[in-house]
Amino acid sequence: MTRLPHYAAMLATAGQLPVDDGRWGYEMKYDGIRAIAYVDDGLRLESRNGNDITVAWPELTGLAPAEPGFVVDGEIVIEHAGRSSFQALAPRMHQRNPATIRALAETTPATYMIFDLLHIGDRSLIELPYAQRRELLERIGLAGPHWRIPHLLPGPAADALAVSKELGAEGIICKRRESWYLPGQRSPAWTKIKNVSHQEVVVIGWKTGAGRRAGQIGSLLVAVPDDRGSLEYAGSVGTGFTAAMLADLRERLTPLQQPDPPIPGLGPTPDAVAWVRPALIGEVAFTEWTGDGRLRHPSWRGLRLDKDLDEIETPTGRP
Repeated sequence: MTRLPHYAAMLATAGQLPVDDGRWGYEMKYDGIRAIAYVDDGLRLESRNGNDITVAWPELTGLAPAEPGFVVDGEIVIEHAGRSSFQALAPRMHQRNPATIRALAETTPATYMIFDLLHIGDRSLIELPYAQRRELLERIGLAGPHWRIPHLLPGPAADALAVSKELGAEGIICKRRESWYLPGQRSPAWTKIKNVSHQEVVVIGWKTGAGRRAGQIGSLLVAVPDDRGSLEYAGSVGTGFTAAMLADLRERLTPLQQPDPPIPGLGPTPDAVAWVRPALIGEVAFTEWTGDGRLRHPSWRGLRLDKDLDEIETPTGRP
């Protein structure tokens, strides 16, 4: 495969709907995993933390070969009932068994939603305005059985957000039309607005279940980073799990067990609690933050093996 320059993913910041609509473009925020695609005589897919994830998504290999080669940014999603579903995606994210991958690619195929063009031929495009990069991307005409360029949402911003909500999407990404692509940086030139609240969390322990879950994981104890990067307890999550998720979590958490809580000041340790080294990241959906900084009505969405601990965003709106 011809060597194309490496690009780290540009990241969006949480913010408010812009008021100067003419300076922004609006994209759907998909419920998937971020991936940079390097396409020439072959395909290489990299996650946002730089891991090669090509083997997990064989249905996307048809993007290559391409002449001239190019680099694009996008989101890998699995669509269910007309909308992207993180729960449907989760079983495929960390799968590396070739036979299982082939079977899952047939039963739950993924789609690569391509939203930016970073490089083509021998030319980097990251210092072109977003609007121009988008125009060049649409000229390439990337459309296939498992990849496409999604349409921009018409403004104003409030209308774009309303459309995303009607379609059951996670929200929108607002992008300044004149902005450059800033590899590896989080910039307000890309602002994300969500319809629902999701939060990445660190698993710090689990409680043993009862009834049908006797002897298994009943709920996970989770933490989130504060403004200084230190972990703070955020409560427990006991819903949203499938049997397969629970078995996988038990296998991953058992080697991480430790005798003491990884966060000081949590008080007496119940016998039913097993503490673990904070190394496993997941994502939850929830309604709001309680007054004491706990997640209200959290539901487990899945592991985020595509992210590192230092990439977890400090929650907004948490007391």
